[in-house]
Amino acid sequence: MKRLLMLAAMVSLAAPLTAQSRLETVTIPSRLLGAEKTCMVYLPDGYDRDTDRRYPILYLLHGASDTYTAWTEKGNMRQITDEAIAAGLASPMVIVMPDASGEGERHTGEHMGYFDVEGWPYERFFFEEFMPQIERRYRILADKQHRAIAGLSMGGGGTAAYALHHPELFGSACSMSGLLDLFPGPRDYDNAFMRSVVENSPVALLRNMSDKQLEAVRTVRWWVDCGDDDFLWKSNVDFYALMREHNIPVQYRMRDGIHSWRYWQTVLPDALTFFSIGFVQ
Repeated sequence: MKRLLMLAAMVSLAAPLTAQSRLETVTIPSRLLGAEKTCMVYLPDGYDRDTDRRYPILYLLHGASDTYTAWTEKGNMRQITDEAIAAGLASPMVIVMPDASGEGERHTGEHMGYFDVEGWPYERFFFEEFMPQIERRYRILADKQHRAIAGLSMGGGGTAAYALHHPELFGSACSMSGLLDLFPGPRDYDNAFMRSVVENSPVALLRNMSDKQLEAVRTVRWWVDCGDDDFLWKSNVDFYALMREHNIPVQYRMRDGIHSWRYWQTVLPDALTFFSIGFVQ
């Protein structure tokens, strides 16, 4: 609580009454994918005025059947973030919303997801091409403490897996209603996306980690959040239980809600505060 009050005091002194943030759409070329990927970037109020200042960064991942525009068009991300910063509940930060949509009308076809599949090494692209290009393009505090990752549903599973795969890169991670283990319904393991989720299950990853790997995972600040009526509740509870069994500090929240944008909009303000406390520790 003391850290939160200090953060609020520090940020509110510099926060204007009306934030003038802006969004940019950026296209990143990829040699690994043989394609271009588009992302949305949120730049906080002050980014264009104070050209000497560098900012912490949050990678904010969307879910299945959505695109890089989901958090701004459906999740009200910009208004939520502007208000949190103006109220002193979050630090100004750059927020990057990458695209992991699939092909086809509902964005659920080929090439959907955050993991490597045959002919489409998305996870390699994210770490070897996407992150370096973004962090060169913008004025980023490009270190572990000032880099966070979050996501919902499929993006929550991507968040947890990415932070488990690369705990040296992320200071904080937040999975919202995450797809953290096997699918709760019918499964088609001939489907490349489903197979990639199974192969990168955060629950399975945790079960099989060495003591050295677990030690590295403990350096990440973890937040896991899932509604009590969400169809993915069990994998989230299983993930939380394993984190506790392995003595990995984690904040777990189960609120009243389902797998919906209304729910995730209630999580985002708290997650922004959680990340911001980590940025200033």
